[in-house]
Amino acid sequence: MLRSARGWSLHRTVEKLNLKLRGWMTYFRHINVKQVLLDLDGWLRRHLRKILWRQWKRIHTRIKRLIALGIDASRAATSAVNGRGPWFNSGASHMNHALPKKHFDYLGLISLMDYYHRLKNFT
Repeated sequence: MLRSARGWSLHRTVEKLNLKLRGWMTYFRHINVKQVLLDLDGWLRRHLRKILWRQWKRIHTRIKRLIALGIDASRAATSAVNGRGPWFNSGASHMNHALPKKHFDYLGLISLMDYYHRLKNFT
């Protein structure tokens, strides 16, 4: 599903992803492997950052978007032209600083760990 999300907006990707995550967590709500859920949460956010990095194709666009997300101009310029691939950049400190977990919470992305705790308290 995330592979086909390159042409979608991040909001649409999060909406589609939330449907899958809710169903998956409801099915596996009795698991007791919190570290796996934390790892999956981090991987999902990193993958969404990778999608954004690929959508920002041009260097000028990457610089502009990083500055808009709170990165200073010199660091944004250095990060945009570093020559590394999307997966490296999605896990790099500039993307983690620009798009932290609370940004994805604001977009409505379900945190697997938070949803796990809600299901445990509900039942």
